[in-house]
Order: sequence, then structure tokens, then C-alpha cells
Amino acid sequence: MSVVALVPAAGRGVRLGLGRPKALVPVNGQSLLLRAVRGLLAAGCVQHVVVAAPPDQVDVVAAELAEVPDAHVVPGGAERTDSVRLALDSVERVAPDARVVLVHDAARAFTPASVVQDVVRAVEQGAPAVVPVLPVSDTVKKVDEAGNVVATVDRAELRAVQTPQGFTLDVLREAYAAADGVATDDAGLVERIGGTVHTVAGHPHALKITTAFDLAIAESVLAVDIPQDAGERA
Repeated sequence: MSVVALVPAAGRGVRLGLGRPKALVPVNGQSLLLRAVRGLLAAGCVQHVVVAAPPDQVDVVAAELAEVPDAHVVPGGAERTDSVRLALDSVERVAPDARVVLVHDAARAFTPASVVQDVVRAVEQGAPAVVPVLPVSDTVKKVDEAGNVVATVDRAELRAVQTPQGFTLDVLREAYAAADGVATDDAGLVERIGGTVHTVAGHPHALKITTAFDLAIAESVLAVDIPQDAGERA
């Protein structure tokens, strides 16, 4: 029984403003996508990775991952939900014995192996859906349409969600079969069908690279704070 990870990487990276898909943006010589895929496989509990690429750049993405074993590239869609669905449709072909599936953001390229392992372990131990989370440290306000504060939200019960998110294959398929419209969170689709979503501890290094500031942090801190061979697989 294998574990397969889906990586929706068809986004254009508009907020980074670098004129290329965000997943292909390099950080100290390696693209976010390459780092993310190598990191998943190096965790030792993921056997296959399916990347949903921009439809017009499938060959480019395939070339980027050419030296990575067990990485497969399929055309993605216009929205993240479309890309995950297309990658999910390929699982039966890529990993017919898969029972656990992860969905991971290429932009979270520095997620530690321990987080990947914890998510997979939780699903294998019986959780239908699992997300890594961090406590919310900022004060959170609820505001009305005019921008006026109407309440201060108790942050003790709030968590910031990261990826990879893990699921039994049947549960994720059921959630996507029932999905109506666009979703930015796969676990949220499981919630919509009444499923229980469990949590494990996330990690600060699993931040999502979205802005130029995030990229600068990755280049100056994250990419130099790990061993040179981290994320590589023989």
C-alpha cells in the first residue's frame, strides 16, 4: 500500500511578480517545486508525487523534475481545485495500490520531513483527514462592511493550517465528487460532506511563499538553514 502526494502547481504566481509560474521560481538555485517534490519523497513515507502543471508548460515542468524518481506530471486546470481533481484522477494509473493521498503546496517547499511523516502516520492510524496546524499568534478582529471592529475573536481556538494535508483516498475522492465551485482548502471539502478533520503540529518553516518578502526570507534563512542534501533522494 503506497502513499501518493498531489502537488497543484499550475498557478501563475502573480503576487510574486516574476513573470513565471510560482512553482518554478528558484530559491538559491533550486525551484520551489523541485524542493517541494524532493522534500516529500525524502520524508521516506511517500512513494509517488503527481504534479499538476500549467497546461502550456507540462514539458517545462517535466524537464524540471526529470531527475527525480517517482515524480509524474499532468496538465493542471484554471483553478487550484481543478488541478487537484486532475491529479487525483491520475492516481489509479500512477499508484493503483495507493490508499493514502496528500495534497501539498509547492510554495511550502521547506516543510520539514517530520511534518510529512506525522500527517501520513495519522491517516494510517485511522484519521480520514489530517492537517498540520500552528497556533494563531496575532490578535484577530472581526469587522463589518464599513471596516469597523465588531468583535475580538478568541484566538485560543484558532489554528493556521499548512500542508501537506492528508486523506484516505476514498474520503478525498468523495469530497471532490461533492465539491461545488472553487476551494482553497481540501480539508474544507471534507468538512462540507460531514467528515472529521484531525490536526497534527505544523512547523514555522512550512510557511507559504507568496510575496517577494516571503521569497527573501526563504533565500536568506530557510534555504541556508538546512543541509545541502536535504530533500534529495538517491
